[in-house]
Amino acid sequence: MKKNWFKKTLFSCAVIASMASTSAFAEQSLKMAYALAKDSHYGAAANAFEKSLAESTNGKFKIEHFANSALGGEREVIEGLQLGTVDAAVLSTGAILNFVPQAGVFDIPFLFRDLAHARKVLDGQIGQDMLKEFPKRGLVALAWGEQGFRHLTNNKHAVKEPADAKGLKIRTTENPVHLLAFKQLGILATPMAWPEVQTALQQGTIDGQENPTSVIVSAKLNQQQKFMSLTGHVYAPAVIIVSPSVYDSLSDDEKAKFVEAGKKAGQAMRDFVDNVEKSGVQTLKDAGMQVTEDVDRDAFAKIVKEVYPEYYKQFSKELIDSIENTK
Repeated sequence: MKKNWFKKTLFSCAVIASMASTSAFAEQSLKMAYALAKDSHYGAAANAFEKSLAESTNGKFKIEHFANSALGGEREVIEGLQLGTVDAAVLSTGAILNFVPQAGVFDIPFLFRDLAHARKVLDGQIGQDMLKEFPKRGLVALAWGEQGFRHLTNNKHAVKEPADAKGLKIRTTENPVHLLAFKQLGILATPMAWPEVQTALQQGTIDGQENPTSVIVSAKLNQQQKFMSLTGHVYAPAVIIVSPSVYDSLSDDEKAKFVEAGKKAGQAMRDFVDNVEKSGVQTLKDAGMQVTEDVDRDAFAKIVKEVYPEYYKQFSKELIDSIENTK
């Protein structure tokens, strides 16, 4: 009798221990939101983030993908991150600037010479210090991602010089830094959330939009737009963010693994951009889009530089000069 009781007791203890162990390492599902399709550069970032966490935490964290703005526009997603109803996201800086205005310095038109210059700044002290501003606004920024340089598309005519762009009604992000430059160029800027853009283009509510090649290709904007101009007017960063409610619940070791996953997500975006910058323009041409490659960027830059004093007031001339002078 005693022997059977002892065996039962041991078995019960083993079951309880097993349950406790299972509970301790229970899989945690995280909602990750982004604006474009899963096969876009946003999706590449989310996939890399998921893979990194799966490997480094032995599958403790599972990523649920909410692509194509399934959880709302970027402003709604940011608010969700602050409230804890969204766990993680890949975001452009367009809507971020309404929450972390200082990050707008990277969106100044014609500030970066090329991708190498932009990456050097974001990976360096300036970019890393900027990530530290996000927690002050109820957001945890893990790493910088990338979309590439933004270009102009429209349905009216080819744009080669500033005069060609004047009067065009162009959808922009809710980005005051961009809006100031577009106004200076005589473009009729129309801020609009991304989920509304396709319909607005189809209905002719707007003449065009501006986005990196990666977005133009992924969103198949050639189906709504006839002309593309390689203006390269603005470098478009992205950022990989988690909700403080998630991050604060992690151990120090897990936090480090999340940061590493964020960096891998950012690198996946850069790899995607490098590839699409080489192949994307040809893809759009093959799809029937008329692409103007010999844009007079110097003429555009000269006009935009006239409003740089306004940017100096907002971000400081010292910071802008330090970015421009980064080699």
